Amino acid sequence: MSRRNNNVRGPASALTEFLRESGINPASIARRVATQHQNQAAAGPSTSNGEGTSAVNGSGGQAVTAAEASSSAQAQNQNQAGPSGYVSDQLDEPEEQSPAKKGRTTRGKSTAAAKKRAKKKAKEDGEHEGTSEDEYTALAKNMWSTGGSGGPKPPIGSFELCAKCRQQFTVTKYTTAANPPPGYLCHQCAKASGVDPFKKTSTPRKRKPAAEKREIVNFEQRRLPTLAVLCIELITKRIGDVEALGDIGLVNMDEIAKALAKNRGLTAENAHLFYDVRNKALRFYDATRLNPSAFSTLAGLNPNLTHLHLDFCSRLTSPVLQDFVKSLPHLTSLTLLGPFLVRSEAWIEFFRAKPDLVSFKITQSPRFDLACAQQLAESCTKLEELQLKEVGLLDDSFVEPLCALPPLKLLDLSNPSIGIEEDGWLKLMERHGRALEKLNPSWHIGFTDRVLRYGVAKHACALSELILEGCEDLTNEPVSQFFRNWRNSSWADEEESAEDSMDTDDTSLPKDTFAPNPPLHVLSLARNHVLSDATLTALLDHSGLALTCLNLNGLRSLSSDALASLKCATGLRRLDLSWCRELDDFVLKDVVAAMPKLEELKVWGCSRVKGMGWAGKKGLRVYGIEPNAGR
Repeated sequence: MSRRNNNVRGPASALTEFLRESGINPASIARRVATQHQNQAAAGPSTSNGEGTSAVNGSGGQAVTAAEASSSAQAQNQNQAGPSGYVSDQLDEPEEQSPAKKGRTTRGKSTAAAKKRAKKKAKEDGEHEGTSEDEYTALAKNMWSTGGSGGPKPPIGSFELCAKCRQQFTVTKYTTAANPPPGYLCHQCAKASGVDPFKKTSTPRKRKPAAEKREIVNFEQRRLPTLAVLCIELITKRIGDVEALGDIGLVNMDEIAKALAKNRGLTAENAHLFYDVRNKALRFYDATRLNPSAFSTLAGLNPNLTHLHLDFCSRLTSPVLQDFVKSLPHLTSLTLLGPFLVRSEAWIEFFRAKPDLVSFKITQSPRFDLACAQQLAESCTKLEELQLKEVGLLDDSFVEPLCALPPLKLLDLSNPSIGIEEDGWLKLMERHGRALEKLNPSWHIGFTDRVLRYGVAKHACALSELILEGCEDLTNEPVSQFFRNWRNSSWADEEESAEDSMDTDDTSLPKDTFAPNPPLHVLSLARNHVLSDATLTALLDHSGLALTCLNLNGLRSLSSDALASLKCATGLRRLDLSWCRELDDFVLKDVVAAMPKLEELKVWGCSRVKGMGWAGKKGLRVYGIEPNAGR
């Protein structure tokens, strides 16, 4: 198909559309020009008389009036009308003209009339009234920077008269225009009108859309809930309607207590569902909503308790502890988290009344002081487990009463405000080291490399759980030597070695042989940033096959090769590798495949871990994978 026969047209401007509707095209314009030339040639020179204008042709001298010439030209133009029905020379509306202006066209008036007709036609067709013919009503650009006069703003430093107070002032960049214009305002008048010329325009802070927020991907195994789980969920939702739990067993009772702790659903009204005169052990995972009278009721309705564990018991007071003494005669184990309100005198009376206490564990008790520790050592001669965690007054003065206690199996003195120094720890390890099974000196500055060497390695022979978190004075080489030589029969060979970089000036310490410690089952070295590959390799050689829980959170210096050596710890169930920056999917794929018993893995802050190829392992819960990892 040729281009001329193609009737497809693109968008046209308003002017082009108007010319097309009016029948104006290049052919009609050319005819108009030719007709004008013919009229001028036929009219010849014109003369003016009293009756009108006449023309004389050059051949016969016959006179032809101007009106006759115009009528003959109009007849000729009608014969030349185009197919659209318009005559190219008669597009303008006729108007009365003076004899001097009859031959002249009025293009401006014809254009206005044509626009009016085009608007009328657009209205009839239901179209939107022309966009190009709408009046432009926007304000001038300089209306905001001037006083409304349309001129440029006066230069800075020039003098102007205030439009309001008529006082002369100097123009600055803070000068504002008067409203209404014209003119400008001085700073005083601008402030009086409510406009602060010195105020900085602050852009509103954009809030991140929810989709752009940092999200963490966790992989958890989802199973179909058992009937027992469904019943426990239903009970916890309708705990207010339950009259009695009945004989459902200690395991299910504990699961209900855990479920209630998730939304702090344990109250004084429903706590009696867990009470029974036959109870030997009772644990509440969140006792925040229990008041002092509820704690006293607990002691009165469970007189045969031997083990009591209360978490978040912030409303437990000194009188309640006295009620425990009276109502719980068989109590041998007490664990409290957050007994802030118990005073020193109440602790002392409690220890005096409970000489058979075997386990005493408290966390966050700011009023537990030296007198309480002394009374504990004096009265509780059968104590085996002691935890004084986050006790603010714990310092070197506690060493003497703690050494007066019988050999302990568990010693937890972590997270103190002051802490025990190096010599104090050496005395404690000498007293309790051979019986210790669990040791937690975390966040003690005084727990140093020397304590590991002359305290733990020398005296500990039954230790299975060692928590060394945030011990700032531990360094890489001595800690690696500690694990390498722990199962040696003596430290004498190591001290003679040239590789020993530790201080050996203290020759008074005995160097006798001692039995090696068995492999550890639980080990945490979290937040010790200076420990690196040598420490990890040594501890895996010592306890790799026996470890069930390992925490390396924050050991950012570990290389990928050292992390790959975790494959030898095949018995691990819980592993924390958060903030180990060299960890990636290639290492984790081999590590996870070598640990058939692994149940929980934490990889917070590991930017190279995406979870590809290993995170879908059955029975494995993974926490901390970032969605934008690896980018």
